[in-house]
Amino acid sequence: MSDEAKLLIDSRCALGEGPFWHDGRQQLFWFDINNQTLFAASADGVAAGQWHFDEIVAAAAIIDNDNLALAAETGLKRFNLISGEMQHLVDIERDIPANRTNDSRVHPSGAFWIGTMVKEEGPSNGAVYHYRAGALTRIRSDAAIPNATCFSPDGRIAYWTDTPTQKILKCGTDPETGLPRGEWSLFADVSSHRGYPDGAVVDSEGFLWNARWGGSCVIRYAPDGRIDRIVEVPVSQVTCPAFGGKDLKRLFITSASKTLSPEQLAAEKVAGGVFHIDLDVPGQPEARIEL
Repeated sequence: MSDEAKLLIDSRCALGEGPFWHDGRQQLFWFDINNQTLFAASADGVAAGQWHFDEIVAAAAIIDNDNLALAAETGLKRFNLISGEMQHLVDIERDIPANRTNDSRVHPSGAFWIGTMVKEEGPSNGAVYHYRAGALTRIRSDAAIPNATCFSPDGRIAYWTDTPTQKILKCGTDPETGLPRGEWSLFADVSSHRGYPDGAVVDSEGFLWNARWGGSCVIRYAPDGRIDRIVEVPVSQVTCPAFGGKDLKRLFITSASKTLSPEQLAAEKVAGGVFHIDLDVPGQPEARIEL
């Protein structure tokens, strides 16, 4: 089954990423990582806010209606959307200026899984951290581009990929703490699928939706790893999906324009935009971080 997403917001992001639906505010948030900017909009694409930072910020977790926890270049920060006040919570690779944060997501337990990578890309000097209740733990190392962090509805399975490997992995997790249990194993070898695996999210039925960088689509994978459905996107660099809207049945999809040639940009005039498609299956509400 194949469907097509349509442009919702012509945001022209260099690297649109980290989308999430804030059900308390009924707003979609997403980042332009390269331009150090956070955006907010309604489900219908009406702009609702824009915040610019003095460092790279790649992802966020919901604290409450007015505050987010930002996965920033130097650490985890508490950010007030109303006042703009920023409070440093914990260092994350602050002593490694070559690195930045990347794809991150909150486990149902309130644990925030935070990925890091080398800004210039290539070396496998990134990692994945687990933050919960003030404690930061490194749970993976030797990652080049950590992506697709997401969790089953019951909090017992984590999914993750190191994008260049073209393999989506899975691991058991403690539903109470969000910590990994046991070894990582193969969920799906996607090397023969379109593009490279980028950001992902799991819906309420336990199916994984994976954005395909260079593949112009989002692919829905069944719990057994088979391809269930493909959503076409009219740009090539598709970065991450997020469920939202009142019934959580609208899939929002971010994209990027970076690295595209002038000829490609002419062909993909809405590259870097946010796209949407209404589906027959709802997603999961975003869990709140346990600070």
